[in-house]
Amino acid sequence: MTKNLSKNINNLTFISEIGMNHNGNFDLCYELIKQSKLSGADIVKFQLGWRDKKDEINHIDDSIIKKLIKISNYFEIDIMFSIISNNALETIKKFKMKHYKIASRTLKENLKLAKNIIELNKLTYVSLGMWKGKNLPFKRKNIKYLWCQSEYPLYPWNIKQFPKKFDNKIIGYSDHSVGIDLPILAVSRGAKIIEKHFTLDKSDTTIRDHSLSADPNEFRNMVNISREIAKKIALKV
Repeated sequence: MTKNLSKNINNLTFISEIGMNHNGNFDLCYELIKQSKLSGADIVKFQLGWRDKKDEINHIDDSIIKKLIKISNYFEIDIMFSIISNNALETIKKFKMKHYKIASRTLKENLKLAKNIIELNKLTYVSLGMWKGKNLPFKRKNIKYLWCQSEYPLYPWNIKQFPKKFDNKIIGYSDHSVGIDLPILAVSRGAKIIEKHFTLDKSDTTIRDHSLSADPNEFRNMVNISREIAKKIALKV
């Protein structure tokens, strides 16, 4: 493979958004992380600070964070958290994370929290689904913005203003659609980062996210097709 081809393909980043698809069973995360890795994901992502009370589905304490990090290290895949509350930020700061995620909800409801996350000066992925400003919320070199439409699930007939071209300002796509078509379309239009919800069972009804997630086969197909498209783009087909 030529150097330019290799660089183009390796510039693609795939994020497996596990989120709350563990259903509150954190032992299931071993298999979720393993299958994410086998399906071609570069990063697995969880949510910290959302539905996180002791009796709720996403109660993640220090011991669970350590467990998730240990599993990710074992399978040699990066791990990332969406930071959704001030307490979550204080919790995660105790760990040496390479990068963070800011959900579009945080931009809408707690802009100061988003600013505090960004000022940690770590690579930060920011979804823009609920952002209504005319300009991007922050101008910092450590930010990678992801286009997003905050509907769960996003059906084809509801898609609005999907980018004709991704660039250095909005470099990637955070997906809530059913299927893998839109992420692949985004790559064909220049997206370098794809975030897609991941599940072991799309029929699970514990939370709504399972239905809009990719299972291991779908995620693997999405990654493989996208990387083939990246080759064609590099060759200027």
